[in-house]
Amino acid sequence: MPSYKDFETVEVTTDLLIVGGGMAACGAAVEAAYWGQKHGVKVTMVDKAAIIRSGAVGMGLSAINQYIGLAKGANTVEDYVKYVKYDLMGVARDDLVANIARHVDSTVHLFDKWGLPFWRDENGGYVNEGRWQLMINGESYKVVVAEAARNALGADNIYERVFIIEPLLDGDRIAGAVGFSVRENKFYVFKAKAVLAAMGGAVGVFKPRSTGEGLGRSWYPPFSTGSSAYFTIKAGAEMTCQEVRFIPVRFKDAYGPVGAWFLLFKSRATNAFGGEYMVERRDELAKWGKWGATKPIPANLRNYLGMLDVFEGKGPIYMRTEEAIANLAKKYEGDEKAFKKKMKELEAEAWEDFLDMTISQALLWAATNVEPEKRPSEIAAAEPYFIGSHSGASGAWVSGPEDLAGGTEYFWGYCNMTTVKGLFAAGDASGASSHKFSSGSHAEGRIAAKSAIKFILENNTQPKVDPAVVEEIKKETYKPFETFEQHKNLTTDPEVNPNYIFPKMFMFRLQKMMDEYVGGVSSNFSTNKASLERALELLGFLKEDQEKLAARDLHELMRCWENKHRLVQAESHIRTVLFREETRWPGYYFRADYPKIDDQNWLCFVNTKYDPKTGEWSVFKRPILNLFGIE
Repeated sequence: MPSYKDFETVEVTTDLLIVGGGMAACGAAVEAAYWGQKHGVKVTMVDKAAIIRSGAVGMGLSAINQYIGLAKGANTVEDYVKYVKYDLMGVARDDLVANIARHVDSTVHLFDKWGLPFWRDENGGYVNEGRWQLMINGESYKVVVAEAARNALGADNIYERVFIIEPLLDGDRIAGAVGFSVRENKFYVFKAKAVLAAMGGAVGVFKPRSTGEGLGRSWYPPFSTGSSAYFTIKAGAEMTCQEVRFIPVRFKDAYGPVGAWFLLFKSRATNAFGGEYMVERRDELAKWGKWGATKPIPANLRNYLGMLDVFEGKGPIYMRTEEAIANLAKKYEGDEKAFKKKMKELEAEAWEDFLDMTISQALLWAATNVEPEKRPSEIAAAEPYFIGSHSGASGAWVSGPEDLAGGTEYFWGYCNMTTVKGLFAAGDASGASSHKFSSGSHAEGRIAAKSAIKFILENNTQPKVDPAVVEEIKKETYKPFETFEQHKNLTTDPEVNPNYIFPKMFMFRLQKMMDEYVGGVSSNFSTNKASLERALELLGFLKEDQEKLAARDLHELMRCWENKHRLVQAESHIRTVLFREETRWPGYYFRADYPKIDDQNWLCFVNTKYDPKTGEWSVFKRPILNLFGIE
């Protein structure tokens, strides 16, 4: 394996650098290209994968989960702010949620214009799955959105298969980013006046429920490994809601979606004895104050009620697919032809829900003889994930829009800019604005990009990049190659060596530690102070051992750096869960030593900041401002 000096250094100078290739990044590309072309601003996009299938929507999606319907008066922005705020037990940024909500419909209309196949009713209107959700034939979803981004920017301004690993700084301002090609022997240095981070959330920090044969299966895409958090944290940006992990309930073992079954098919979930936990355990909701009394019931509390059944030995939990299909076809009974036609149609929709976005679930159903119209199928809580776009809220602390947040501590000059000058965040990279999903992430990418162009026009100087710093990062980037070459002959089996650790072994250590001490699947999502402190101790050992990560090829080098990114996400999570002395989100995690919600002391944001110069962390509170009178 060659020395780091043998890898070609490629320098790219631009104005706006968009890092990522998912929905937020593609939204940013479309908007930035429009405003950039008007003002002579150069825009460059770089992605670890290929944007046509990059990000959380890469495999497809069966529904668009955020559509307000403002033009027809179906809902108001305030309605959505209340929905989001109550689902997160009061912890949400009104300004950020409202800003996305008032723009998201226009993004959905763009998808329609670009050719995404929507379900239509008899009048040609969209078909709602639930209050906020629209049904789509979404296997082509990301393909359609990526094509628009590519057409807007031009292929020459998009770098694919380049893994961005570190930010570059010029004092208190972002100056660019560095990374390496995962296909060629090239090291990239991107110099920019502003950077927009949109590299997704994190999977693989906790041990997945699917192991062994199912290793690598997860609800969230396995290639999203905490790069957004790592990049913004290492740049010195203030972060928020790092304790708010998300645990989705999905069809067991292949993580198939349940939304259509609950919302469209009106299905029930029951325990193994036929008991409906959402009914039988309703009194439990009173323990969580006004948050338990809200409609719809917050997602974490729905999880919690089902978990209580499992903890008491009443599992498995089943989605009553056969009952739901029968109920929908019931009105056609007596007309055998119409009944058979309707049953066939419902059966096709049931399978299509998976084929649009989770093909492995369809394969698992087929392999285990599950016919949804004849028998129920198991559902289960997955492992924890870190996302800012779905029902989680972790991400960077960003400025809100001036008309909503001006005059408050939520605003500091440019919408969606982090606390680092010139560094913007969108999608899973921005925090405290959950339930933006795919459409809202795209809309937020557009919002952040327009704001970033404004920043560039008003701060139109190229930050300085220290060549010595770049050279040191390059040396560190390829160190795993040199570690392996130096020590590979010490043992006859390269998998076992006292002088290095391969990325898969490193990942297993991290996942085991997080699972057992920080509230993963095996510990029933429960933790306490002693466990969290033990986790920090073990994390310290792991941080030491990351210096001994080894790689034999570019793919393993990518895996090494993915684990370095996960490790920082893990540490920020442990520190913030330890700091928040209450259980605010039962069903996502439980503080066994603080088992109750405490609105008096903890109805606030928990924010954190890492000092890149000293390596020290600070964790502190930020107030929740009720900008719409929603408390």
